[in-house]
Amino acid sequence: MRIIRGKYGKRRFDVPKNITARPTTDFARENIFNVLENIIDFEDKTALDLFAGTGAISFEFVSRDCKEVTCVEMANTQANFIKSVKQKLNAQNLRVIKGDVFKFVETCSNKFDIIFADPPYDHPRFGEIPNLILNSQMLNPGTLVIIEHSRDYDFSDLPDFKEQRTYGSVNFSIFEIA
Repeated sequence: MRIIRGKYGKRRFDVPKNITARPTTDFARENIFNVLENIIDFEDKTALDLFAGTGAISFEFVSRDCKEVTCVEMANTQANFIKSVKQKLNAQNLRVIKGDVFKFVETCSNKFDIIFADPPYDHPRFGEIPNLILNSQMLNPGTLVIIEHSRDYDFSDLPDFKEQRTYGSVNFSIFEIA
């Protein structure tokens, strides 16, 4: 795993072979962060990374000086990997929650400036995730919500949809809460 840019840019970490996550490709991650950098200033923002996997998205937020980053990951191997990288970077502003994303979203009352969700494409409840987030208590006016998905999904009819970006086989739907 490589951190693309920011204070930890170009740092690499060996991902354990037994991780079952499908990490966002470097190409897609670099491009979506280029888009986001033109929409929002990361400094002093709070970010949430749902279905964190290897934590690559979380570490991009941390590297770009978000004041607080929370990531949620259910799998032990992935959560432990994120914690080990957090320790190596001494990333005190990263909070790792090992748990179920659906329960977290339903019960979380914290507000975030940026919410990124990268669920497994074959997750049986994949289609519910955007509405679950968009109807949660975690949003403020101006919150950016980014959903990573395959071309099999189109979320453009949902409220606050801003745009969709495609990089190879990776799609991102971006919402900006009014």
